[in-house]
Amino acid sequence: MRADARKNRDHLLAVAGGVIAEQGVDASMRDIARRADVGLATLLRHYPTREALLEALLHTSFDELTAKAGELETSSSPADALAAWLRDCVAWTTEYRGVTVLMAAAIEDTESALHASCVTLRAAGARLLTRAQEAGAARTDVDGTDLFALVAALAWLGDQPSLAPRADHLFDLVANALLTDARSAGSAGMPSRG
Repeated sequence: MRADARKNRDHLLAVAGGVIAEQGVDASMRDIARRADVGLATLLRHYPTREALLEALLHTSFDELTAKAGELETSSSPADALAAWLRDCVAWTTEYRGVTVLMAAAIEDTESALHASCVTLRAAGARLLTRAQEAGAARTDVDGTDLFALVAALAWLGDQPSLAPRADHLFDLVANALLTDARSAGSAGMPSRG
C-alpha cells in the first residue's frame, strides 16, 4: 500500500475511533465520513460495510489483548493473570459502546469479519481460565464461553449511567466469585468510562 493511501486509511480509522467511542458502534457512516472530511463514497471505498470498518478498527485491539494474555501466562500467577486479563478486556470493551453485542454475534457468525478475531480473543481468555483452574485458583464450572459472556456483562455495566458508579464494585464481585482465592482478584477494579 502506498504511503499516502495508508495515511488516508489511518486518518479514517482515527476519526472513526473517536466517533464510535462517542456515539457507539451504530454511529453513522455518513457522520464518520463528514468528520474525516471525506465523501461517503471515499469511506465506503476503503470500508464497504460498517463491520469492515469495525474489524479494521478493532483488529489491533483484539491482537493486543490476545498478546497480553500470552504475556500474562508467563509472567503472572494463574489467578493474577486471569484477573488482570479480565480487567483489561472489560476496560477495552467499555471504550466502544455496543461492541460486546457485535462480538457476541460475531462468535456465532463464521461469515462475520470479526469472527476470527473474536474467536482468537475468547480462546486466549479460555487458556488463562484453564491455567487458573488447573492451579486450583478458579472455579471449574466456568468455561471460555462463560468468561466471554462475563466480559460482555461487565462492559454493559459501563454503558448504564445508573450502574456505572457501581462498576468497580461489581467487577470485584464477579472476579472474586470466579477466583477460588479471592485475594488474587483484590481490588481488581474496572476503569470507568470518562
